[in-house]
Amino acid sequence: MKIHEYQAKEILRQYGVATPQGIACFSVDEAVNAAKQLGGDVWAVKAQIYAGGRGKGGGVKVARSLDELRRRAGEILGMRLVTHQTGAEGQIVHRLFIEQGVRIEKEFYAGMVVDRRQQRVCLMASSEGGMEIEKVAAETPEKIHKVFIDPIAGLSQQQAQEIAQKMGIPAQSLPGAASLLQGLYRAFDETDASLLEINPLALTAEKQVIALDAKMNFDDNALFRHSEIVALRDLDEEDPVEIEAAKYELSYIPLDGNIGCLVNGAGLAMATMDIIKLYGGNPANFLDVGGGATTEKVTEAFKLMLRNPKLQAILVNIFGGIMKCDVIAEGVVAAAREVQLTVPLVVRLEGTNVDLGKKILADSGLPIISATDMADAAQKAVNAAKSKPSSCGCQS
Repeated sequence: MKIHEYQAKEILRQYGVATPQGIACFSVDEAVNAAKQLGGDVWAVKAQIYAGGRGKGGGVKVARSLDELRRRAGEILGMRLVTHQTGAEGQIVHRLFIEQGVRIEKEFYAGMVVDRRQQRVCLMASSEGGMEIEKVAAETPEKIHKVFIDPIAGLSQQQAQEIAQKMGIPAQSLPGAASLLQGLYRAFDETDASLLEINPLALTAEKQVIALDAKMNFDDNALFRHSEIVALRDLDEEDPVEIEAAKYELSYIPLDGNIGCLVNGAGLAMATMDIIKLYGGNPANFLDVGGGATTEKVTEAFKLMLRNPKLQAILVNIFGGIMKCDVIAEGVVAAAREVQLTVPLVVRLEGTNVDLGKKILADSGLPIISATDMADAAQKAVNAAKSKPSSCGCQS
């Protein structure tokens, strides 16, 4: 789960992380009033979307008068902001963040992710703030410094000061920088974050180290512990299809292909998409129905896939363990009948009660294409997708 910059900063301030003062707004008039309330004579006008690269896309502007701020807010609010993370379609800006101007002396980078090999949180820091960290890693990897944090001890004062020193923080600002880094780690750990990125982390003219930007993502599997974070969710920033999928506990991600995939298990779903590509096809989605799929869930899964106008075939690939093949077969048959399926349907079943599952499919009277293994299923799905979308062209 993602949240906006202003929401991330509200969380970080609870952990002692210094940020500029700012106010979230939903209209131009609110933006002007926010600037008046904040005071000063320089403000940052920031688009709030779930993507990085906002500045390069024209979503972050500096205003040096209230008239200029009104103009900038009017330009950004409602614009379709395109960045390297949004894709060509961009995202509509529904919210602004008006923030006090800061006199910046130097920009740095600080970020945290879970390193699964080390089984620890990794703090990454660099003197190259304001740049894409991937570019820094590719071109000047020696400028990225890492520390793997002991989950019991946490980030110590000594570790924090050492990495701040390596970043190039001046001596008089080291204690404040170390304290800020420790606050970042506590926020990451206690909120079950999966990503925390401060880019840039700024050294001000007053020698204070502050979070000039903030990005936080959270582990969806831990959200049951954080109702206050769930409440921050902005549905305007999310794909309506993914929102609908979440209601039925379906893991669904739309893709650009034309072969729908309905699979149980994330690993099998990835393998299914890979083998479709291997045989020259393009998957239309990632869809994991999980280990407890019901007829209702399978039906909703079909409905989600059929929203895609490019869809030309569906491949159901089920390995029956916890989820028995006969149960999934009944769900597939019921779903196909309810949605009045008009695209070719390829089904591969394996595992518990597989013979019974195949019998249910065969006796359904539906033109279902039966497959013996993954390779056979992928080839049949690819071939079926090449047929006319308006005609099933199925074979038993």
